[in-house]
Amino acid sequence: MRYPRLISVAAAGAVIALGLVGCSSPATSGGTSAANAKCKTGAFTIGLLPKTGTDPYMTTVRDAVQAAAKADGSKVIYEQPADSNGATQIPFVQDLISKKVDVIAISGSDTNSTKAALEQAKAAGIKVISFDSDVAPDVRSLFVNQVDTNAIGEALLKSMSNLMGGSGEFAIESSTQTATNQNAWIATIKDKLATDPAYSKLKLAAVVYGNEDKTVSATVAKQLVQTYPNLTGIIIPAGLSYAPATAALQETGAFGKVKLTGLTPSSGIKQYLSTGNAEDIWWNVTHLGTLTYDTAKALVGCKITGAQGDTVNAGKLGTITVGKGGEVLLGPATVVNKSNVNAFPF
Repeated sequence: MRYPRLISVAAAGAVIALGLVGCSSPATSGGTSAANAKCKTGAFTIGLLPKTGTDPYMTTVRDAVQAAAKADGSKVIYEQPADSNGATQIPFVQDLISKKVDVIAISGSDTNSTKAALEQAKAAGIKVISFDSDVAPDVRSLFVNQVDTNAIGEALLKSMSNLMGGSGEFAIESSTQTATNQNAWIATIKDKLATDPAYSKLKLAAVVYGNEDKTVSATVAKQLVQTYPNLTGIIIPAGLSYAPATAALQETGAFGKVKLTGLTPSSGIKQYLSTGNAEDIWWNVTHLGTLTYDTAKALVGCKITGAQGDTVNAGKLGTITVGKGGEVLLGPATVVNKSNVNAFPF
């Protein structure tokens, strides 16, 4: 949201002057004005802000961004939040502002916690994109999304339905109550359950949260099967929760009766996928990192603004067109199971 304010004639002149030394045309989406950030060709500095710094998913993105940056002579500053609470990301945004990065790429722990801090970044001339999990659209120019949000939700439900034989009671074990991407996937699942006859025999018993903690995730999974004795499936769209939750169910003897699907690095749950009692909805995470870098590079160089129809030259990934709302889409996900798990090294 933009708040009106009075400015003096002198201040107005200063704003115009800044615009003249910056990019020649304003961005048309995401609330980012190219007028308060200079175009920069060649090497640049990107601040990469994950949900949690040690998550293997995020470090894989980091490694891909660093590899692409090295080839260009660019610099990556990787921040390392200890947990996925949205407020935890705020001081890291402020740190990146103080280090005068050219662009911030953030995976939002929630939609709005970092909004004010990202507005400060924009005011300092720093461009902002999101990746993996979006932030408020008016504080970023583009969102690099691994897979269409609705498509992920539907793929999760379809996988669950197939594993359960099309009927039965299932639950969802998400990460946190504020996780932007997971809440969107859950919303799609609920909508499909209510409107699509193909899922009329499925019942959602509960939505619970593992809080991006392995011990909590295992405990919550055990509690689900105790609380709902008729449960025959769990969707786990939280990467850090899938493996510990599955291990916990295997310990209690519930794995097999209770089928699992979700999103996590396939290599980390290969032993469970190989049984035929679990599936994974997945994509190439390295490619997500590469696309994040290429999108940031194009934005910093004013090759794109975030407008629908802009194109990102993503090297081996090809040319990717910016969609509605500034979304840059990597591509479709794959259902990983015992038949193809060996093709996914991560």
